[in-house]
Amino acid sequence: MNTDAASARLAGAPTSAQVISLVELNGEPAHRASSADAKVLDDYNPLHAVRTRLQVCVGETELTVGELLGAREHQVLVLDRTVDQAVDLMLEGKVVARGQLVAVDGSFALRITELPHPLRT
Repeated sequence: MNTDAASARLAGAPTSAQVISLVELNGEPAHRASSADAKVLDDYNPLHAVRTRLQVCVGETELTVGELLGAREHQVLVLDRTVDQAVDLMLEGKVVARGQLVAVDGSFALRITELPHPLRT
């Protein structure tokens, strides 16, 4: 970049954009399709491959730090939900669905029962 153009850009002077065309490449392998022949995938969404970590919130309770420090083994903390209430499925601290806790092969699992917003595929 020449120094005058860089100085003008820093000074807030308007810049202009020009359309450029690329020269066709010769010697392209025959098995490669040209860009005009390439099919656009209308059902592909790259966000579908992004992995994320979800949390399940079973309930909450409130106590003082002193009560927490005084907690003993086998002490029971009563949560703010009943056993028949749905639990929250959370993404980044926001509820994205609700469901029931179930057991699958000896592990906890969540059966989704409520989606606040319809999911699109």
